[in-house]
Amino acid sequence: MFTGIVEELGEIVAKAELGDAARFTVRGPLVTSDAGHGDSIAVNGVCLTVVEVVDGSSFTADVMKETLDRSSLGALHVGSTVNLERAAALNSRLGGHLVQGHVDGTGAVISRSPSEHWEVVRISLPDSIARYVVEKGSITVDGISLTVSALGIDEQGDYFEVSLIPTTLALTTLGSAAVGTPVNLEVDVIAKYVERLQARG
Repeated sequence: MFTGIVEELGEIVAKAELGDAARFTVRGPLVTSDAGHGDSIAVNGVCLTVVEVVDGSSFTADVMKETLDRSSLGALHVGSTVNLERAAALNSRLGGHLVQGHVDGTGAVISRSPSEHWEVVRISLPDSIARYVVEKGSITVDGISLTVSALGIDEQGDYFEVSLIPTTLALTTLGSAAVGTPVNLEVDVIAKYVERLQARG
């Protein structure tokens, strides 16, 4: 379980193709500082398991084909910058919202509208998860806990907007994501539980 508060910008330093999987080596000195085999680290919002710690500043993780196909991790390459977060500790504050690290779908950056102190980013929203997203609700974009500031539909389909403060712009990959960049989306799990309970009621 995570909170969606990015701890560090990391870098993909190696990627080994394994046929139906891939092994990534990710540099992130902060999140690696207390990591060990079997620990969970979110990489762009995807919960990955540490296989090995390398030189105290990097870790390796295996990613199966399903995850590569269903998230934006398949598009990562050596040199890609990624958002990193260690699993939440039960004795810490919950700064964002409950994030599982299980990607529900992918969207893409549609537009960016900067203003003096923040920037509004519009992101496409797949049909399959649009019903779970509400204005002023929480959504995770590439592992970042964000508040939905607007919802809409255009000729391409559903979209949502998030307003990014300077800290988010400076300390996460979303700050420099160009129009067209694919992003991992995870909706608030509570919405999915409510839908399931209603369907069985």
